[in-house]
Amino acid sequence: MTRLEGKTALITGAASGIGLAVATRLATDGARVVIADRDTSAARAAAEGIRAQLATEDEIARAVTVDISDEDQVAAAFDELAATGWTPDVVVANAGVQLFGQDAKAADLDLDVWKRTVDINLTGTFLTVKHAVRTMLPAGGGSLILTGSPTGVNGEGKDFTAYSATKAGIHGLARTVAAAYARDGIRVNVVVPAYTETSLVTTISDDPEARASIVGRIPVGRAGTPEDVAGVMAFLASDDAAFATGATFTVDGGMTTL
Repeated sequence: MTRLEGKTALITGAASGIGLAVATRLATDGARVVIADRDTSAARAAAEGIRAQLATEDEIARAVTVDISDEDQVAAAFDELAATGWTPDVVVANAGVQLFGQDAKAADLDLDVWKRTVDINLTGTFLTVKHAVRTMLPAGGGSLILTGSPTGVNGEGKDFTAYSATKAGIHGLARTVAAAYARDGIRVNVVVPAYTETSLVTTISDDPEARASIVGRIPVGRAGTPEDVAGVMAFLASDDAAFATGATFTVDGGMTTL
């Protein structure tokens, strides 16, 4: 497929998991992709892996080191891309943390865990959105895709106060920015995965009983895969989704229908 040919996409947290699957899918669909991650070596390995998978020597994937909670780094990453002709038409704000074993119910939650989660998940997403919009405005628009969570929609994450609150904030941020910049050609949508087996949830994946409990609440009867999420994000990155903005696209096997 080449429906993204001519587009450049930046994906945060793209060295592994959902982010890597999205970057791979967008590249497969014809886009140049920027692997943005705090882990420099992992980001470079991911970019090399995409080039190898698509069997091309063209520079269809490159790596950028960025801590999304640091505005100077976020701004520098966008400036670097613009200076080298890689200004993104598509930005996927995917990077985030879920601090298993530390995040907790409100009365038991340590303030430092709250602050760290907010800094990365909510402030980091805001900074990514802020500088993406600044880049897209003079270009006439673009597509912003944010990774949400069922925990930001309902009480699914009652034991993860900080994570759930930040994901709810992401949903509000997306709607606000979508309304503010729709006339400028900037689309903003949220994709909500269900329990998706990545390195982020290894604590659950390594516990058969906990995993079975979660999967048992998914109507289709299985956990999600990063590729499940990537397919929907590829649609939102494309011109096929030209009339979609301010929306939430749920990829959860029916989890939030219950």
